[in-house]
Amino acid sequence: MADHSKNTPEIFELNNGSMQVKISNYGATITSLSVPDKNGKLADVVLGFDSVDPYVKGLAPYFGCIVGRVANRIKEGKFSLNGVNYTLPINKPPNSLHGGNKGFDKKIWDVAGHKKDGEKPFVTFKYHSADGEEGYPGAVSVTATYTLTSATAMRLDMEAVPENEDTPINLAQHTYWNLAGHDSGNILDHKIQIWGSHITPVDQHTVPTGEILLVKGTPFDFTEEKRIGESIGEVGLGYDHNYALDCPDQEKDGLKHAAKLRDGASSRVLDLWTNAPGVQFYTGNYVNGVVGKGNAVYGKHAGVCLETQGFPNAINQANFPSVVVKAGEKYQHTMLFEFSA
Repeated sequence: MADHSKNTPEIFELNNGSMQVKISNYGATITSLSVPDKNGKLADVVLGFDSVDPYVKGLAPYFGCIVGRVANRIKEGKFSLNGVNYTLPINKPPNSLHGGNKGFDKKIWDVAGHKKDGEKPFVTFKYHSADGEEGYPGAVSVTATYTLTSATAMRLDMEAVPENEDTPINLAQHTYWNLAGHDSGNILDHKIQIWGSHITPVDQHTVPTGEILLVKGTPFDFTEEKRIGESIGEVGLGYDHNYALDCPDQEKDGLKHAAKLRDGASSRVLDLWTNAPGVQFYTGNYVNGVVGKGNAVYGKHAGVCLETQGFPNAINQANFPSVVVKAGEKYQHTMLFEFSA
């Protein structure tokens, strides 16, 4: 296999004849994902850029990347673990967001394996996070493998092992989806169903208050399929909330159904399955005039993120599922993206 030196951001292709995915070793980032509509017409359904340069220059608002060591917000960038207090960079004042100033999304990962086409094409990325990186305790070895498991399905397996110290780990895949095509405008007419009957409501700085709130009778209720735009005006800038995933009877390969996203015009559907306890439903509220692939201009609500994850700020909330991984134990987070039309 070719030697992929550490310091070159590249884009790797996976193609099984019916879907085509492009993924960079910079941030383990999905830059393009093309799937057929009801007429077999391919469209690229993720927001992003044509080359790696804009990602490296920091022009992407977390388009397509894997974020870590801890996804989402940590209140005031502070936590204590095993009697030690830690302080993290405040990169989204007044909080620390998505791993800090230079999280996993801004690192060049090693390419440990790549099979471009044929049966079950895949690419495996590895990253070694040093002790103290972005303020976090202990060194961690991280692996992420993207595999096209069937004609129109992609699986992502993320693993992380703390080598010598307990540490919080919460990886999330931050792709912005637009099933009508990345350049087709906003996602307010997409319909979504989320298998979560509770959210973790947030304070004015988007950090969970610690409550776990029933969505029934609120604008956050997507337990039945509903248009994203239907009640979005009632929730401030838009949705940017963690849903506690229920454990429905529906299971696939040990994964639970997190969400079903549907675009009426193309009939494309994305079913998302995961083993994570939560999913951040984010409607691209802060995207504003980003010039992406083919000079498409992405505005507010141009894409929707479904980031399966541990609960935000869980390190500071005793009543949330713990995100602490003990030294030598393994963090495992799987997502299955199933497309249909």
